[in-house]
Amino acid sequence: MKTRNFGFPRIGAKRELKKALEQFWAKEIDAAKLIEIGKDIRKKNWEAQSILDDIPSNDFSFYDQILDLIYTFDCLPKRFRQLQQKENLNDLELYFALARGFQNETSDVKAMEMTKWFDTNYHFIVPEFYKNTQFSISKPIKIVEEYKEAKVSGFETLPTIIGPVTFLWLGKEIDKGFHRLDLLDDLLASYSVILDQLLEHGASKIQFDEPCLALDENPLIQECIKKVYQHFAKEFPQLDITLGNYFDCYGGNLTTVLQLPIHTLHLDLVRCGEQINDILNHELFNENLHLSLGIIDGRNVWKNDFRKSLEVIKKVEASIGSDRILLSPSCSLLHSPIDINLEDEQSKIHPEVKPWLSFAQQKIEELEQLKVLVAEKEPYQHPLYVSNQIDIQSRITSELVNNLKVQERVKNLSAKESQRASDFKSRKVQQAVALQLPLLPTTSIGSLPQTKEVRKNRSLFKRGKITHEQYSDFIKNEIKDAIRFQESIDVDVLVHGEFERNDMVEFFGEQLDGFTFTSHGWVQSFGSRYVKPPIIYGDVHRSEAMTVKESAYAQSLTERPVKGMLTGPVTILQWSFVRDDQPRHKTCKQISLAIRDEVIDLEKAGLKVIQIDEPAFREGLPLRKGEWQSYLDWAVDSFKISSSGVKDGTQIHTHMCYSKFNDIIKSIAAMDADVITIECSRSQLHLLNAFSNFKYPNEIGPGIYDIHSPNVPSVYDMLDFINKAKIKIPLEQLWVNPDCGLKTRGWTETKASLEAMVNATKKARELFTEKVS
Repeated sequence: MKTRNFGFPRIGAKRELKKALEQFWAKEIDAAKLIEIGKDIRKKNWEAQSILDDIPSNDFSFYDQILDLIYTFDCLPKRFRQLQQKENLNDLELYFALARGFQNETSDVKAMEMTKWFDTNYHFIVPEFYKNTQFSISKPIKIVEEYKEAKVSGFETLPTIIGPVTFLWLGKEIDKGFHRLDLLDDLLASYSVILDQLLEHGASKIQFDEPCLALDENPLIQECIKKVYQHFAKEFPQLDITLGNYFDCYGGNLTTVLQLPIHTLHLDLVRCGEQINDILNHELFNENLHLSLGIIDGRNVWKNDFRKSLEVIKKVEASIGSDRILLSPSCSLLHSPIDINLEDEQSKIHPEVKPWLSFAQQKIEELEQLKVLVAEKEPYQHPLYVSNQIDIQSRITSELVNNLKVQERVKNLSAKESQRASDFKSRKVQQAVALQLPLLPTTSIGSLPQTKEVRKNRSLFKRGKITHEQYSDFIKNEIKDAIRFQESIDVDVLVHGEFERNDMVEFFGEQLDGFTFTSHGWVQSFGSRYVKPPIIYGDVHRSEAMTVKESAYAQSLTERPVKGMLTGPVTILQWSFVRDDQPRHKTCKQISLAIRDEVIDLEKAGLKVIQIDEPAFREGLPLRKGEWQSYLDWAVDSFKISSSGVKDGTQIHTHMCYSKFNDIIKSIAAMDADVITIECSRSQLHLLNAFSNFKYPNEIGPGIYDIHSPNVPSVYDMLDFINKAKIKIPLEQLWVNPDCGLKTRGWTETKASLEAMVNATKKARELFTEKVS
């Protein structure tokens, strides 16, 4: 029996990659230094996994693994080919331009679209395909170079790559009249070049990740999967191929997969444990197929229960023998914090909770420990097993976990608590009187730039270097400056800037019972954007107000409405590491009641506009449509519980970003937010079609410029965007705003962008009013 992994966190134990990327983008280090830091992270990662039989290579990326393939196969959007010719960009400049956009005195090119990696909070760059797209490889091949690099460092690795079907499936067609999977034959030729070179340099095996197989059964995907892996088996018979799928079962794709000429099949037994019985009992399961058992949760932080894992392993071993079994995490550990041992004595993790946790490094160790236990005649007497079960039992019996008052409140929820007093049409009249907003109201999404000074003062306060009063005064000054700036450029609905907040989920989790936190539990969201998800270990409860002080202070500074800013229950759930000892919907209802209490307190404090962000609403959607309605029912209900305790004259906003809305638009409408803001800039208003076709009844702010790019949009571009938006959505329903929060941007570009946005809106009001007249 062997152990393997196929993805380790790429960010570095001390976030070395983030720091290096941001220094490179700021021109504080050169490309050689950035490349050197990347090599150092890769070597340390291989060393950290050296106890395993199979260590992955090519799981590292400077930005995103799909972007790596776009660049490797030279399938760039046409606008970037033109940019490359015009600006003579070097390799790294072009690579990062794809992800971040490019702007100088002579060029202004928008970045490629981002969206969520299946149902995770990781964002990938969406490939853009044309009818005449051709794939080619003209540069050193990343997967080959990193395999060679590992070999020089003394590590024989398992090269791992996103499979061709998933790569094409996750892209989008730019031209009409073709399907992106029509490009498969040409793409296969480029994949074959990669395999040729890997073989040339001594590789004997490779793993292809095809998570598109976790989606609903699709005959087109099935035919393409057959074509691809029959082709590889015929052309490269000496290569052992692992097919990896994760985040769900193979489902209706299982029959297709079991007929493939592959060496190893990977199973996510955390998300779908029952599939092992389907496979072992399937008439097409053959005596040569090896199974990679994904029994360690790659997406959560809870210690593996060795008793349950050994039951599964022993059952499979009895059926196929130990030499055809590989023990593995359920998916790449990209989604896990790196190492619990980085949490020092000053760690924020509750001391009773810490023994229940397992991060990427511990998950690697758990695999090796399970391998040891399987080989033992009396595994249940072994110290490794006994120690594991002590920790598992202590969590089950802990008084920290259960709060009977919270459980009773959820149990007694009534339908009335998830309904506003009146319908939107009636509320809109009252809100118009209360807020007195112009046509095309302007606002921003919530956060404003978190400067070095902001981060420095937060750090000083947390380390006890400045007093609470000093820190509070600093935050008040930042809020005051933000309000004055927004007034000076004539924004209609202001925000306080969220300077007191670290992360939009972590900030709330720190103030809610049932949560604990890490000091170093960073996980990549995209590029150099990392988050430290809270850990929900028990029943959730709000003991005191969380945001009222800063929001009420901001409102006291101005006659204009200021938004109270909250994170919604579904997003807090999705962007946390959630307890796995009760259904997720129960935990979500607990969070929704805590947010409801905060919304009511904000209204009492004089806030007339309250935004409850739900950017992860679609992210929680199960991968298979048969399971959608159950999720959508409790997710919508959770949002409405949090938002429905206010009077009709209080305007409720929500925000969603980087999502596909078409297939859940009815549920979004059912949330009944008075105003929804969405990301539209990178998709060039494509996402707005769902709202337009549905005739969305409430108000909507399509984000008119991309905050994930340093580019400053022009007044003309934003005016053009507003003009296009009003074709899809009636003018009286439209708001004008950026596509997301401005936390990661600098003040110079933020001020220029917001001022241009307001000026574009004023011109639009003049133009549209004249036309109406």
